[in-house]
Amino acid sequence: MATATTNELQEQSPAPIPTIMRAAVYRGINDMRVETVPVPEIGPGEVLIRVHCCGVCGTDLKKIHTGSHSAPRIFGHEIAGVIAATGEGVRDFQVDDRVMVFHHTPCGRCYYCRKKTPSQCNDYKRVGVTAGFEPSGGGFAEYVRVMPWIVGRGLIKIPDGVPFEQAAFVEPVNTVYKGIRNLNLEPDETVLVIGQGPIGILLAALAARTGAKVLTSDLYPARHAFAAAYGLNHPIDASKEDVVAAAHRESEGRGADAVILAVGGNALIRTAMDAARPGGRVLLFAATQHSEAAFDPAVVCMDEKTLMGSYSSSFEIQPEVEEIVFDGYRTGFDLTRLISHRFSLEDSVEAIRVASNPSGNSMKVFIQP
Repeated sequence: MATATTNELQEQSPAPIPTIMRAAVYRGINDMRVETVPVPEIGPGEVLIRVHCCGVCGTDLKKIHTGSHSAPRIFGHEIAGVIAATGEGVRDFQVDDRVMVFHHTPCGRCYYCRKKTPSQCNDYKRVGVTAGFEPSGGGFAEYVRVMPWIVGRGLIKIPDGVPFEQAAFVEPVNTVYKGIRNLNLEPDETVLVIGQGPIGILLAALAARTGAKVLTSDLYPARHAFAAAYGLNHPIDASKEDVVAAAHRESEGRGADAVILAVGGNALIRTAMDAARPGGRVLLFAATQHSEAAFDPAVVCMDEKTLMGSYSSSFEIQPEVEEIVFDGYRTGFDLTRLISHRFSLEDSVEAIRVASNPSGNSMKVFIQP
């Protein structure tokens, strides 16, 4: 079937859809530019979203600073907005629906999906949301095109009363909750979360929901004030304290039952392993760049410590995630308090700079087209 142009779809929208828009375009390593680009055209089974806000994720920054992806691209995948147009055959969504969108979804049928590792599914690695160029999320733009397989499974309606910014946390909360679920935490356990950026706080807050005692460590003492707002009241000032000693002190000398590394520094893997008790678990959550890291293999063998990883989202747990984010907002789990900086799209290069240079007072950075 022929692809419908954006102009042909305008009768479905109460507001005219422009033919051009502004976007933050990746042109090469550390080269981001705000440019004028065409508004994506959509085809059958697709929708066009007018972006309200998009969070800046650490994986976006990695791609920008390392050149892991070809240029040009438009990044940004923590997206919430309003449906501006729908393609032929779309039945479950209408113009003006408030939605958040995942940028990739698993097939649900392959070997990896059946073995509960959906992020390794080949379909999952195929990005289905774009603002132009090679599909890369596209949330750092005014409009994004959502392809049919994402519309079918990865487009989520936002309930009335839930702000767009809260809804934009659905994707990162899913990734975090997946990691917490994989740890199988129990109420009598002690958990150490190394790193209290926004993802570290989410990991700690969801770990605390299991009833476990949660210790939080960070080099920036100011970040513990953010953590305290989510009921995290066992801070470790890593700029002054020995984190390993503190973990043992807070666990009757054993070491933490589980340690979550929410910082990408490989040197901290050894710290995490040392902080875990014999038979404990260490979860690598931020080690998303290929490199070599050294640790003592005897602690895995003789001390029976488990070194594990968790990457990206799982649609199997999505109903629980929506309850955490949507219902949670109504009961006090306000994730918008993690947002320390909001930038317009025209200032998105500065947004990337701020997110790339964290400080004690910087947390989640949002771009608002």
